[in-house]
Amino acid sequence: MSAKAQATTAFRDWEHFPHDADLGVRGFGATPARAFEQTAYALMGAITDATRIKPCETVEIRCEAPTLDVLLVDWLNALVYEMAERRMVFGAFQVEIESGRLRGLARGERISRERHAPAVEVKGATFTELAVREDQPGRWRAQCVIDV
Repeated sequence: MSAKAQATTAFRDWEHFPHDADLGVRGFGATPARAFEQTAYALMGAITDATRIKPCETVEIRCEAPTLDVLLVDWLNALVYEMAERRMVFGAFQVEIESGRLRGLARGERISRERHAPAVEVKGATFTELAVREDQPGRWRAQCVIDV
C-alpha cells in the first residue's frame, strides 16, 4: 500500500456502546480490515464529527500482533499516538491485514478547536470488551473500550 493510496471515507458501519466512565467503540465490515477501519471511525466519532475533517495529510501506520484482537488494540493505540504526537484528527482510513501484520493509512488534518470542537480526549484503547469476531459469514465485528 502506498501513502498515496485512497483511504475510504465511508464511515457508516460503526457505533458506540456504553461502558462505565469510558466508551466502547465497535466497527463492522465484510473483512477484519474493513471492521478495523470502521472501528477507527468510531474512535474519531467519540472526538468529533468526522465529516468536518479534511483528509489533507496521510500518515502510514504499521502494527504486528499474534492475534486480531491484539492487533485491533495496537491499531487504535497507534492512531491515538499519532493524533497526540501530530496534533491531528483523522477522517479517512485504509487498512490491509495479512499474517498478523497491519498496514494502514489515516488521512486527516491538524486539529482546530473551533472547527472540530473535540468532545473528549482519548487516552487509549483497552483490552476491556475486546473482540474481533465473524458474527456471521461476511460480517466481522471489531470492538473494545477506549479510555476517555
